[in-house]
Amino acid sequence: MAVKIRLKRMGSKKKPFYRVVVADSRSPRDGRFIQIVGTYNPLLDPAEVKIKEELILDWLQKGAQPSDTVRNILSKEGIMKRFHEMKYKK
Repeated sequence: MAVKIRLKRMGSKKKPFYRVVVADSRSPRDGRFIQIVGTYNPLLDPAEVKIKEELILDWLQKGAQPSDTVRNILSKEGIMKRFHEMKYKK
């Protein structure tokens, strides 16, 4: 089972709001998911990002692959750097 960390679109038409979820790669975008690990609101002037960092790092260590957009969000938050340091520390 390939596990992805990706965005699930919520909100109404023209007013998107996203949940960052861990889901099986075969499930639909807005369908079944395993766990909610954060939120992303692009409508606010500085986009609001709330991430549960411990859960994200745990899933990344288990082998979950972030989507391109989620990878960019995590990089801006500094989580990908922290994961890289944890993975390759001596």
